[in-house]
Amino acid sequence: MFVLMIVFILFVAVMGFTIGDRKKLTWPENFALDTSGFFQQWLYRPAGYVSGLVHDLSHMREVYKENEQLRIAAAAYARDSIKYNSMETKLKTLEEELKFTERQKSLDNYNYLIAQVVAVSTDPYDETIRINLGSKDGIKLNMVVVTNKGLVGLVTRVDPFFSSVMPITKLNVNSIDTKLIAATVFGKESESFGIVDNYDAETGKLSMSKISEHDPIKKGDTIITSGKGNVFPRGIVIGTVDSTQVGDFGLTYTATITPAADFNHLTEVFVVQTPDLGDTGDISP
Repeated sequence: MFVLMIVFILFVAVMGFTIGDRKKLTWPENFALDTSGFFQQWLYRPAGYVSGLVHDLSHMREVYKENEQLRIAAAAYARDSIKYNSMETKLKTLEEELKFTERQKSLDNYNYLIAQVVAVSTDPYDETIRINLGSKDGIKLNMVVVTNKGLVGLVTRVDPFFSSVMPITKLNVNSIDTKLIAATVFGKESESFGIVDNYDAETGKLSMSKISEHDPIKKGDTIITSGKGNVFPRGIVIGTVDSTQVGDFGLTYTATITPAADFNHLTEVFVVQTPDLGDTGDISP
């Protein structure tokens, strides 16, 4: 009983000492707190790392799905961007062609059939352009083919669904197959006349001959078809005059012409339908 009484008194005394308002802790309490804090520090870091790793692993599947969706969206954006740019370029081309056909219709009574270039032969002995219109579409021999820039050539072969075009780059005054082009200067139709009869592959220029010494043709003039000869209808742009010079015998002049059509980038062309094709005669050399 005496021992129990002593223990109870000590317990009450310790409780009163610890419960009271103290400014400082005892050194055993400080030691116990510092020791527990030290161990808590070393235990908390690994536990926090493991907890973060578990959290990241739990969200990894969601991140993977989001990355897949982002990759799909990026690929769709790239595809749509290319498609949009292609459609924008196509739209501009069609707008230019529409303006061209409307402008030409206001000048003459021709009908223009748009055709796609499907092949271009680079064979120097058979240089032709294939288009995807044929007899089923109303294409006939010797119809003129143009771009919205200028004259391309003549239809020389017609199949049911495709046709072959001889470009004006095949013009050769010494060839019996060449159909020479009666030409004049735009705006000076009643004063100017000449024959476009040759193409120089080295310079990429056309040659116009039989020009009168009184002809007002000069550098920078636009050369168009005159309509004489019953092959090339009038008003088709051929090119621009680079220079003029005296002919071989000094009686007539010749001119060097830069073709208006770009033969290196032919994708779409127009086949010209005139109200009355008439005879398919030509001007002989």
